[in-house]
Formats: sequence, structure tokens, C-alpha cells
Amino acid sequence: MRITVDVKPGSNHEKIEEIGENHLLVYVKAPARKGKANTVLIKILRKHFGVPVSLIMGHTSNRKVFLVEK
Repeated sequence: MRITVDVKPGSNHEKIEEIGENHLLVYVKAPARKGKANTVLIKILRKHFGVPVSLIMGHTSNRKVFLVEK
């Protein structure tokens, strides 16, 4: 399954909001520097879905596409 994620790096809390079907808004504390926000985002999504996830598009963008293995 593919999901679209809008990420808000540098936030003061970490949480997930569902925007629509297969579209999430995720707040992460990590800054958007040197892939730190991506690393934390992947950990948050793995915990949320309980399965491996892979970033497939949007490595440097605030809108990302992930492949969720189900």
C-alpha cells in the first residue's frame, strides 16, 4: 500500500493526523537537516503500522510517499 505523508519537522511534539484515505500529516521533533526528520518519520510510521515502511518519493520534500508492506 502506498501512503502520502505531509511532514512538519521541528515540531515540539510527535503525532500523526489522518487527512484522508492513505494521506497522513505527521509532526516530528527532528529538524529537516541531513535526513534526521526522515529517519524519525520512518520510525514513527513503522511503530504506527507495525510493519516495515520504505520512503519511495520526496526525500527532500515535505510531501513524501511511502510504501507500507502489508
